[in-house]
Amino acid sequence: MQTIFGAGGAIAIPLAKSLNKYTDNIRLVSRNPKKVNSTDKLFQADLNDLSLIDSAVAGSDIIYVVIGFEYKLSVWQKTWPTFMHAVIQACKKHNAKLVFFDNVYMYGKSQIPYMSENARIEIASKKGEVRKHLHDMIMEEVKNGKLTALIARSADFYGPDNKNSALNMMVLNNFMKGKKAQAFGNINKIHTYTYTPDAAMATALLGNTADAYNQVWHVPTTKEKLTNKDWIQLIASELKVKSKIQNVPTWLLHVLGIFSPMMREFPEMLYQFEQDYVFDSSKFENRFGIYATSPIDGIKALIESYKKK
Repeated sequence: MQTIFGAGGAIAIPLAKSLNKYTDNIRLVSRNPKKVNSTDKLFQADLNDLSLIDSAVAGSDIIYVVIGFEYKLSVWQKTWPTFMHAVIQACKKHNAKLVFFDNVYMYGKSQIPYMSENARIEIASKKGEVRKHLHDMIMEEVKNGKLTALIARSADFYGPDNKNSALNMMVLNNFMKGKKAQAFGNINKIHTYTYTPDAAMATALLGNTADAYNQVWHVPTTKEKLTNKDWIQLIASELKVKSKIQNVPTWLLHVLGIFSPMMREFPEMLYQFEQDYVFDSSKFENRFGIYATSPIDGIKALIESYKKK
């Protein structure tokens, strides 16, 4: 059995679809799990309740952690370490492999212009400190031979069923409402985004490849060096609207944060938007011969999915 923790999310849904190529024995775990494939098994659980994790892991060969806890520093600091500890202990007890879907927050500021799996890990934010801790927890167990695990790491992403992507929230949603796109940081800096179906496909493939374990992988991400302004223009062109952009300065983010908890969390991560942000997935491409969906095709699919709603 292969089990997804965080079923129903932007990565979990396409992940369940991708896993169906490898097994028809998939367990979906979340507060309100819904079948993606007809044979999926549903396990209802609030994963904040650590007492439920052992039973959610039991019987599984592979656990995929793609859960997205509330994007709030205090929640991350309180929830992530204890959750990951419980998952690791359950995986060790039940001899299950662990696949952790991660982001780039633990990479140092100097690494952001060119990120590979060898990028230096250092704390650049308080959220980055949490992510580094999770990385260390997993890889320490791997190093000691007590856990078989891999980390599948993604850049900022976009795609269908993804409510929390900056491109979805601040650009596509606004254009479709007849408003200006909003952007922060330097929109003329390169920013590579990962397409969620690509990330899910790669995570499923890695999880089902024996020699992919006990290391970090970057999931396939476009090699096109598009700036944030270019991405906004792509969306505008596909919608056939004018590419009008409102730059959101840092001080305004603080003001918006009074009314929006999500906006309140952005300022410490702005360094990723003020310099080139290039995410390299050559390791995956060289190993599997699979490349990312082109930005044009990805944006078209994203917009088509929105129009179907």
